[in-house]
Amino acid sequence: MVVDELSDEAVDHLFHALADTTRRDILHRCVRGQPSVSRLAEAYPMSFAAVQKHVAVLERAGLVTKQRSGREQRVRTNPDAVRRARHALDLLETAWRGRVDRMSALLAGDTEPEESMPTRGEDR
Repeated sequence: MVVDELSDEAVDHLFHALADTTRRDILHRCVRGQPSVSRLAEAYPMSFAAVQKHVAVLERAGLVTKQRSGREQRVRTNPDAVRRARHALDLLETAWRGRVDRMSALLAGDTEPEESMPTRGEDR
């Protein structure tokens, strides 16, 4: 899936999920395997329900999926979601670099500042 196809709401969910230290740590633990939610809960000084909520936020953002294995729910990362986050950041970087380049050109007195490729949401 391409980031440009993601709604603003989906991008908001993605970055909201990544903004929390505990959720980033859960992602890191899931990259090394497919732990159960119970196993994840053992690693944190919070209730099982709190860890479940963190996993639910990650799941809503598409960063992880849960799969039932007997009585346990295993948590698996979704690398495509991380790629989408990186791509969204790359688009923002391109937009800001273009703006900085245009401001520099204007301050230097150039009459025709170099244009960068427009990106979604970029103001002209």
